[in-house]
Amino acid sequence: MKSSAVRAGLAALGAAFGIAWGAQALAAEGDFELRGRMLAVVPDESADISQIGGDVSIDTSYVPELDLSYFVTKHLALELIAAITPHEITAKKNPVGNIDLGEVWLLPPTVTLQYHADPEGPYDPYVGVGVNYTHFFGANEPAGFDISYDDSFGIALQAGIDVRLKDKLYVNLDVKKIFISTEATIRNPLTATPIRADVDIDPWVVGIGIGIRF
Repeated sequence: MKSSAVRAGLAALGAAFGIAWGAQALAAEGDFELRGRMLAVVPDESADISQIGGDVSIDTSYVPELDLSYFVTKHLALELIAAITPHEITAKKNPVGNIDLGEVWLLPPTVTLQYHADPEGPYDPYVGVGVNYTHFFGANEPAGFDISYDDSFGIALQAGIDVRLKDKLYVNLDVKKIFISTEATIRNPLTATPIRADVDIDPWVVGIGIGIRF
């Protein structure tokens, strides 16, 4: 991801944190919300592959997720999400044809600072901005291949809504855009030197679930 985008995202996050601390005296604080969601993780991928050229294809993953929000004030909350996602990766549009690069797992802990428009009402829409750190692990490569992925740091954007079902029970719809970039190093019998690929995964993460505030 371009450094200017990272700087802009971090500046926005810093400003949001400043607002949160400045607003603490204006509203009640201390509530938590625990949610369970089902996620569709839909990569918006692109790649620059040295030596052979081409692009990559990364499949969509469907996984369960847990997240916890802490309300710093009545309207401002910090959210941490916890999930792992497996993805199949294919190199395509290159002179040697499509190449199956196997599967890799992503652990992408993400923290966002959210603004909740109406936390005490029946409908509570919110927006958020945050940071993401993605760790790649458990690569399952085709025979003869050795593939490694650099970990990633980037920003995350978020929008969603909590709809009250009863008392403190909510149904939740949430959409995130997470900027994930990695350098993949591919060692294989087809080339004498390693192939390096700069890969932007940049998934849309769409979730639906149930939450409870306490």
